[in-house]
Amino acid sequence: MLASSSEDLQAVADAIAAAFPREARATIVRGELTLPVSRESLIAVATFLRDDPKSLFKILLDVCGVDYPERSERFEVVYHLLSTRYNRRIRLKATTDEATPVASLVDVFPTAGWFEREAWDLYGILFSGNPDLRRILTDYGFEGHPLRKDFPLTGFVQVRYDEEQKRVVNEPVKLTQEFRTFDFLSPWEGQPPNPALLPGDEKADVPPDAPTSSVVPSSPPKA
Repeated sequence: MLASSSEDLQAVADAIAAAFPREARATIVRGELTLPVSRESLIAVATFLRDDPKSLFKILLDVCGVDYPERSERFEVVYHLLSTRYNRRIRLKATTDEATPVASLVDVFPTAGWFEREAWDLYGILFSGNPDLRRILTDYGFEGHPLRKDFPLTGFVQVRYDEEQKRVVNEPVKLTQEFRTFDFLSPWEGQPPNPALLPGDEKADVPPDAPTSSVVPSSPPKA
């Protein structure tokens, strides 16, 4: 296996730029090669990287999503490819929104099938051409996509085992206290504002000026 260097990565970036002049230039940061790619060119670029004799990125390691809700195209779809022949890695980044699908790479890399299902399940990213785009990590009947930044931390549904029905049931989330509402009088929440009081004294009927050693020990039992 050959070692990868900055010159090798730059050669790959130049080859991509020559083959796809309309795409953005690849960048090298901290020894990692990253290529922004448009949705329309994603399959062509991935196929080139797989088949080009100087690239040979034969392995798709991962497909993941990143959510930026403030952007018009809020999702980045990130692909990590590996060339075992040249010991190189490259990262592809495509952007999309909630309604526009990204072309599936299952015909280029068969392992993309399950990775794309994960991205759909957790982010709601659509992939056109995936033959089995359904949930893979969350439960049946799950609502929403839990890795979106605007997904509530408590979720919508909670799962529990019902002893009467002898089965697992789904029901709306019920919080025993309001989310992020804490009892600051609890000694476990830290020292109270008044340093003269011991943690927990606020819950007892003890005058603030009472000495902390006011408890008189009982006399020893008589023989």
